[in-house]
Amino acid sequence: MSNDPALDAHEHAEHAEHAAHARDPFISRVSITIAVLAVMAAGAGSLETVEGGRAITQSSEAVLAQDKATDSWNEYQADSLKRHMYEIASVSGGPKAADYEKEIGKDREGQDKAREKAQEAEKDRDARLTESAVHEQRHHWLTGAATLIEIGIALSTVAIITSRRTFWFSAMGLGAVGAALFALAYIPH
Repeated sequence: MSNDPALDAHEHAEHAEHAAHARDPFISRVSITIAVLAVMAAGAGSLETVEGGRAITQSSEAVLAQDKATDSWNEYQADSLKRHMYEIASVSGGPKAADYEKEIGKDREGQDKAREKAQEAEKDRDARLTESAVHEQRHHWLTGAATLIEIGIALSTVAIITSRRTFWFSAMGLGAVGAALFALAYIPH
């Protein structure tokens, strides 16, 4: 199988069409099963790729949000150091003591703003990490679904070659389990 779910589905549908021309009812039923499983595999494979991409994107955005938080906390610390220096200078007295008091107030305001920015960035980071985890979990469920469905397609082919219903029933069972995993990917856990 290629890595292109749409191409795989098209190829399986063509094989099913050729087998249907054999006019054997068993082969026709199994061929229809292959076509249905191929469409399911294509859907699961496509969504698996989408969810993996979304997980990576959200994780990257979380890293950027953490960088913003770190920058804001660094700004907070710098303002804290300046404020402490102005406090020491103002306590020492002298002609600029009043100016130092004004700077202390400015630095406190700067610290408050920096803390707010840092906390907002941390909230954004946490939300993005949570979202990334949701997409990653869906990706795993869809990987399992696509794998089981593709195994079902292979078993259907074996059923046609051997004319054994056991392989066909096994293929349909795997397809059903794959469909269940597909659905579980989007049910909140």
